[in-house]
Amino acid sequence: MSGDVAVLGAGMHPWGKWGRSFVEYGRVAARNALADAGIDWPDVQSVVGADTVRGGYPGYVAGATFAQALGWQGARVTSVYAACASGAQAVNTARAQILAGMADVVLVVGADAAPKGFFAPAGGERPNDPDWLRFRVLGATNPTYFALYARRRMAVHGDTPEDFALVKVKNAAAGALNRNARYRAPVSAEQVAASAVVADPLRLLDICATSDGGAALVLSSMEFARRHGAADPVRIRAVSTVTPTYPKAVLDLPDIATDSAVAVEPATASFRASIARAAYEEAGIGPSDLSLAEVYDLSTALELEWYEDIGLCPAGGGAALVREGATALGGRIPVNPSGGLASFGEAVPAQAIAQVCELTWQLRGTAGDRQVPGARAGITANQGLFGHGSAVVAVR
Repeated sequence: MSGDVAVLGAGMHPWGKWGRSFVEYGRVAARNALADAGIDWPDVQSVVGADTVRGGYPGYVAGATFAQALGWQGARVTSVYAACASGAQAVNTARAQILAGMADVVLVVGADAAPKGFFAPAGGERPNDPDWLRFRVLGATNPTYFALYARRRMAVHGDTPEDFALVKVKNAAAGALNRNARYRAPVSAEQVAASAVVADPLRLLDICATSDGGAALVLSSMEFARRHGAADPVRIRAVSTVTPTYPKAVLDLPDIATDSAVAVEPATASFRASIARAAYEEAGIGPSDLSLAEVYDLSTALELEWYEDIGLCPAGGGAALVREGATALGGRIPVNPSGGLASFGEAVPAQAIAQVCELTWQLRGTAGDRQVPGARAGITANQGLFGHGSAVVAVR
């Protein structure tokens, strides 16, 4: 298809709490992606950096920051910010440059050095931002937000804390097989149940951590890929970065009350579902064509929401999928074979890029012990602050 771009290289810096600059994580990830692609740094014509608001001025000009760290060589630079969707916005920017004929080879890089504890809003007062209002007016940190979703699922769909725990068990088992993951130990349902309550009904092991890490991709035109000897590369076929639809200006905030008497079915499809739908439409595929998915499991309960939003099952069917093992490695449609945020934690500008790295390795058949047999198509999905969300479809 004319809208395809090739993924020539994928690379990461392992996630953890390393206490170093995000620039180092990005540089290592970029070098790994270049080596994976068999491309020399001077061959890169453009660098797109996913910004981090926690890295000072260098974080706001990430494209130039990473280009400098790799060594000035004249490449075009672009920097983008879209909270959790920053990495996918960077991929989309790179793809647009390639399809417009502005560059044949583009390096996409995202990295972060996250603070300990909960993320807080950055950038001053934003009274028109529902997420800022959630923090400032309600005092609802992210785990509280996640817990409200979980309570809604329990009230509307009958999900249980035991269902949520199965998501952590599944993702920890996959993360134990991933050398880039921060947490590489299997977790039992009993361990989830015994961990501290953070925001009822979610416990510590139901919620993702904040992490340091980096991820990078080398993208190219299909013509360049063929000249480079990549006859059948992984291809990015669609990137969705749609916004919510008016008049639903408040982004899927659940009812503040969590009693089952007032928790009702949402009136319209969620913002997250619209993100995935736009990606499917552009790619010309549907959920039944997927081999795997990488979704933003900020909490175990939110992963179940994603099953429904990307069309793997009807509303309320997520818990049944995880109970039957359909979304585990070896299941019908593995979700988060990388281990997900449960195993990595959030390194915000890197994570959407890391999701595409996982699709790349899976579609190449090089994911090792976590390989999804015969993988041919995959989707990534995430949601970030103030209407920033994304989905990427990759095929082989």
